[in-house]
Amino acid sequence: MSHTILLVQPGVRPETRTYCDYESVNECMEGVCKIYEEHLKRRNPNTPTITYDISQLFDFIDTLIDISCMVYQKSTNTYAPYNKDWIKEKIYVLLRQAAFSPNA
Repeated sequence: MSHTILLVQPGVRPETRTYCDYESVNECMEGVCKIYEEHLKRRNPNTPTITYDISQLFDFIDTLIDISCMVYQKSTNTYAPYNKDWIKEKIYVLLRQAAFSPNA
């Protein structure tokens, strides 16, 4: 488990910048999915069940002005930066594992 900081800037104004921290990369990727789900709930307040596919999630990620992760590297005691494409790859792997897990 590597401590991970998610940096998000949804709008052009610097005041829209925010961050969240997580105990692992997978928790962070789940956090990105939750951000999108909250976005969908705000846009569809009267819809009891929200569904989406991965391409819609990736389109949402692409609309963000900036999203990146800083992942703790124990060997160097530093944080390494990762960009949108890395985040999308990690989300793809996470959701694929969830889809093929026996408890899914």
